[in-house]
Amino acid sequence: MFHNIPKPILEQMAALEEQDAKDRIDGTPMHKRLRQIPPETGQLLALLAASAPSGLCIELGTSAGYSGLWLSLAMALRGGKLVTFELLPEKAEMARKTFKKAKVENLVELVHGDARGHIAMYDEIAFCFMDTEKEMYTDLYDAVVPRLLPGGLLLADNLLSHADSLADFLTHVRADARMDSVVVPIGSGVLLGRKRATP
Repeated sequence: MFHNIPKPILEQMAALEEQDAKDRIDGTPMHKRLRQIPPETGQLLALLAASAPSGLCIELGTSAGYSGLWLSLAMALRGGKLVTFELLPEKAEMARKTFKKAKVENLVELVHGDARGHIAMYDEIAFCFMDTEKEMYTDLYDAVVPRLLPGGLLLADNLLSHADSLADFLTHVRADARMDSVVVPIGSGVLLGRKRATP
């Protein structure tokens, strides 16, 4: 657990947790729901991002910025900025407000657009968290892994909650000789992959 989390971050985390809980029970359409990770997954992300090799940290799928808040804690410890990508304009605007209210704009760079069209611009990725529409996972994985540093970490959410739809993706990852991976039974199930050192 991270200690002494700044109050503005805690306040935004609490607000988003409340909104996410409402979204799950009030009939909010799927594409408008926040669909964010639970706090325990956020803690895992922050710990792993803080421990990743020196290099770029990216997030694919910002939503309203909840996971980005957890990752901002790691950025404060390791230095540098999180680069996070959000496809939907309304979610990108929500995330901008989240990061501003939480006072982490100096730690997070929000990119509005499809990450698949941007990843080629980034190299020496040390940490990547992926939580997008599931049909995008394989394309995103294939774009990120060549740009991962040796020892770099790639995490993907929903491997247990969406086990059927992500079965082919998981098979693809497990067949990849460049990566060691395991599914961690926390939250909705997190794939944790680590890039092997080049021979």
